[in-house]
Amino acid sequence: MAISPKVSSELPISRDRLAELLNEDLSREYQAIIAYVVYSQVIKGAEYMSIAAQLEAHAHDELKHALILSRQIDYLGKVPTVVPKPVKTSEVARELLRYDLDNENETVRNYRERVRQCEALGEFALAEQVRQILVDEQDHQIDLATALGEEVPDMSNPVKK
Repeated sequence: MAISPKVSSELPISRDRLAELLNEDLSREYQAIIAYVVYSQVIKGAEYMSIAAQLEAHAHDELKHALILSRQIDYLGKVPTVVPKPVKTSEVARELLRYDLDNENETVRNYRERVRQCEALGEFALAEQVRQILVDEQDHQIDLATALGEEVPDMSNPVKK
């Protein structure tokens, strides 16, 4: 079965469009860095001390992802964005974790699509870079779902919910 170079109902993807989408992903990585840095320091309660340490580690992962994406965007001939997506805040620890899990769910969906898009363009090395990021993001998803006492969301459907 051949991989279609179509993105949802859009026209076939181009290198320029892929770079735009990777810049959106980069904005989301910046958002995650900020959120994880802040949330790891302000989250309170004995039941959240373990996840607070994990959130701090996640911040390091997200910085690594931002560097990888910036390099790949440059490789595609575009300039990496410097603008993060907005970060939600709350004084309720559970809400912070929910925000993080929701963001990770969207991120996992997007990176799964990015892998398909990279491969459709024949950008197999770039697809492999995104796959490595995806592994970390799915681990973050597991950590957050576990902290919330929930099942890990089923991300097999590429359609946003």
